Amino acid sequence: MLRVDNGAPWGSCNDLPPQLALWIIGLGIDMHWNTPCRPQENGVIERSQGLAVRWAEPKQCPTLLRFQQRINHEDYLQRERHRVINGLSRSEAFPELMTAGRPYSYRWEQSHWDWERVRQHLSTYAATRQVDCSGKIGHYGTKLYVGTLHKRTTVYVQFDPDQIAWIVTDTQGRQLRQIPAQLSPASIRTLTNRTHDHRS
Repeated sequence: MLRVDNGAPWGSCNDLPPQLALWIIGLGIDMHWNTPCRPQENGVIERSQGLAVRWAEPKQCPTLLRFQQRINHEDYLQRERHRVINGLSRSEAFPELMTAGRPYSYRWEQSHWDWERVRQHLSTYAATRQVDCSGKIGHYGTKLYVGTLHKRTTVYVQFDPDQIAWIVTDTQGRQLRQIPAQLSPASIRTLTNRTHDHRS
């Protein structure tokens, strides 16, 4: 399982999962999204990031590159210089964390990545959308046509895992339109779809 926040590229603030998350789900890894605006749910990481930013003093950095250099330096001090665990630095106390472990295997991904798992996961969402004046809704970086008859109304978008289609319904549950989904194992695994921006 991966525990992540709701910002790009991992999450979308309780909306449809972005493409990177779909790829990970296809690998058999569950996603746990923290509740928006609840940093205490992942307090250790949030505190560590906040501390690093304070120490690196971004307002004193004339460029983004200089800020990155200072962040890298603070990270080095925290991991390799400060002796906080029985006289050892963190890297000395936990040397196994300094290596990546097993290298990633694309061959393994080819035989284990599960399109069915992705489809079933997507089918659990009902995303809310507002139909614009031209009868369209923003969806995964593009526009889907619902119909001008429904402009300025609220609709729900759900994924049909059997038809590989988006089902648009009104607030009473009546189906307004079925739209073929431009999703496939290849498009998700190659990260070619713009699935980071659902509403624009």
